[in-house]
Amino acid sequence: MEVHQLQMLRELGDLGSVKAVAETLMVTPSAVSQQLALLQKSVDVPLTRKEGRALVLTDAGRVLADAGAAVVNALADARAAIGAYHDSPGSTVTVSAFHSAGQALFAPLAALLATAGGAGPESVPRLKLADEDVAQEDFPGLAARYDLVLAHRMEHSPGWPTDKVAVIPLADEPLDVVLPAGHPLAARRELRPADVVGQTWVTSRAGYSPADVLAAVVAVSGRPADVLHRINDYSTVASLVAAGGAIGLLPRFTARRVLDAGVVLRPLAGVNSVRKIDILARPETLKRKSVMTVCEALQTVMTELAGAT
Repeated sequence: MEVHQLQMLRELGDLGSVKAVAETLMVTPSAVSQQLALLQKSVDVPLTRKEGRALVLTDAGRVLADAGAAVVNALADARAAIGAYHDSPGSTVTVSAFHSAGQALFAPLAALLATAGGAGPESVPRLKLADEDVAQEDFPGLAARYDLVLAHRMEHSPGWPTDKVAVIPLADEPLDVVLPAGHPLAARRELRPADVVGQTWVTSRAGYSPADVLAAVVAVSGRPADVLHRINDYSTVASLVAAGGAIGLLPRFTARRVLDAGVVLRPLAGVNSVRKIDILARPETLKRKSVMTVCEALQTVMTELAGAT
């Protein structure tokens, strides 16, 4: 049975003719007759009978029409519920981010939304936050588990699969060389691959942004890099660099919170060291008002973070 068939049966019971049903539903009488015939084939008792020129419902037809009315009402309630869900500013929004983005953005995001909730907690989204630091190709799959996914990829790498996820650009973030404050290279305003490739390095595991940039440094300079440590946590990287014995690469905006007076950042020229930070989501998710509120808040927080550097 199809819902529109049940609706036609219901209207026939109320209006008493196929023509009246067709006019009410703005279809042709033949379309009404065809759908009623298909509905009749799905049950083994007569649903209508002729009374003169009128087509009326049998007792079984009236029972089914009443049940159909309940179905139509339930669907209307469901549409209203989902509409309210889409339009509710205070519904829960789940957000995942790679570690450095979570460290930099989660607290300001929560604070910004809290200050926006002057009309009560139901007026702002309820955040559920998680950190998910995965290889680039695995970020789109996280959109099945979270409403919003903060993802990063190198500017020259393949784009996100836009047939599967919607993409909202958040920032283009350079990766800078991080040096001990007293390092001889710290006196320079800008560094090139030939300046740094011969140093001892702390970098990330393969498949993550710092390792990708270091690979480009190696390719451009034509010399191997001496990688001593492979660590993904940026605060640990900053601490090791501050202790001396290695240099590294850190993102200019999102690593600011883990830096201390013992290290400095210097731009790296001569290679593409920019990574793109994007929000990934399933297209239907972005129809929710609460989700778009969080997207806009993330954009505000990132703009302020980038402007503070």
